[in-house]
Amino acid sequence: MKRQAGVPFAALAALILIWGYSWVAMKIGLRHAHPFDFAAMRVGIGAAFLFAIVAVRGQPLTLSRYRIAALLGTLQVALFVALSHFALLEAGPGKTSVLVFTMPFWMIVFAHFLIGERMRGAQWIAVALAFAGLVLIVSPWNLTSLHASILSIAAGAVWAISAVFSKKWPTPGADPLVFTAWQLLFGFAWLTALAFVIPHEPVRWNGEFVAALAFSALIATAIGWWLWMYVLAHTPAGIAGLNALGIPVVAVVSSAIQLGERPPAPELAGMAMIGAALALLAWLGMRRSAPEGAAATPVD
Repeated sequence: MKRQAGVPFAALAALILIWGYSWVAMKIGLRHAHPFDFAAMRVGIGAAFLFAIVAVRGQPLTLSRYRIAALLGTLQVALFVALSHFALLEAGPGKTSVLVFTMPFWMIVFAHFLIGERMRGAQWIAVALAFAGLVLIVSPWNLTSLHASILSIAAGAVWAISAVFSKKWPTPGADPLVFTAWQLLFGFAWLTALAFVIPHEPVRWNGEFVAALAFSALIATAIGWWLWMYVLAHTPAGIAGLNALGIPVVAVVSSAIQLGERPPAPELAGMAMIGAALALLAWLGMRRSAPEGAAATPVD
């Protein structure tokens, strides 16, 4: 039983490392391809990989309902990936990942209006800390960094509203692997259409691009999204929320080591403030879900 209970936490640790480093891999891939090309290829390969796993396991490849998978594929996959890739063209992986992972704060706002969840007590402190950190990172007085910052924040907002929609309209009985594969397939259709419609330079194929694409498609997209769905299904909300704290940390450290990204002092201060706010939110989530977690039995 202890071993089974530890599996979700091992999955969460793997997810933090994979998605943290994926920002560096995406930045490298975008040196050689337009964002729509790179996004369509990574999402399409990821979808094919997941469908292949489902087929090998002998599971049905269909869903009972496709509406929510199509909605999340449009928002959480196509729009989110497109926005974050365009942001990476102009900003470093560390800064972009930190701004994208303001998602929990946007989720609080959207949940307030869409599903009636109210902000309470210390959540307001977290939101205030995050807002102050955003101001330091975005640096509205420095217009050269504003465009990429807005794209990154928009990506986080899209991810947040997608998460709220999935809570508002759940899909009971759907296998997470199959559901994730269909999300990716719907997102791939949108991204491929955009890649054909928008004129741009062709992909410059080389070893570096192939390595970045392979990691982004197979590890970060296919395995990463499946791990995310698994973690959400097997851990309390506060525990799952810890990934939002760990992923940007891995991205910042990886970018500094491999790409030499050195954020200026105001950005570092802003990142620290957002990190503190995320930690506060995660702690509040664990406190709130602790009684539920003590009574719940993990589903295998």
